[in-house]
Amino acid sequence: MPAPDELDIQTAIRKVRDGDKEAFRRVVKVHALPLRAFLAGRLYHLDDVDDLAQDCFITAFENLERFRDGEDFGAWLRGIARNKLMTHFRTLARRKSAMERFRGEIAEVLDSDHEKLAANLSGERIERLLRCITELPEKMRRIVRAGLEGRRAAELALELGMSSGALYTMNHRANKLLRACMEKSE
Repeated sequence: MPAPDELDIQTAIRKVRDGDKEAFRRVVKVHALPLRAFLAGRLYHLDDVDDLAQDCFITAFENLERFRDGEDFGAWLRGIARNKLMTHFRTLARRKSAMERFRGEIAEVLDSDHEKLAANLSGERIERLLRCITELPEKMRRIVRAGLEGRRAAELALELGMSSGALYTMNHRANKLLRACMEKSE
């Protein structure tokens, strides 16, 4: 015989199907904690847990006609959650891949800019460049020096307490300032 909560859920589902949308609150109340626990065991960020749990309940509500009476609603809901998780992970992978491509493109642009600068540097221009570097704000100066020393961006970002993306952006700005300073000095 089904547990009392499960009987209550079956009754709530029938009421929702008969047009009482508020009855779904009972379903959410009974299954919210177990669903969140299921999702939290697979996700890192609690915000993602909240978002996916809400999305699962919306999907369950919208597809309630597909649920077969007498079956385990929790299992059905976890099936929805598994599908949402797979979609979530695929989306994260696409975003990460896009960010890595972006970082690679930025590195290529910066490398070619650095290469052009290096090819055109005479003793006098090197002195001007060093002076321009000293005029940069402290954080930008550290980033440029670290780049010249060949330090890894991830280590530097951690040391400076910033994300890798913010580091790349600041490096790009520093290079623009250096270009402007060098052009002004000529």
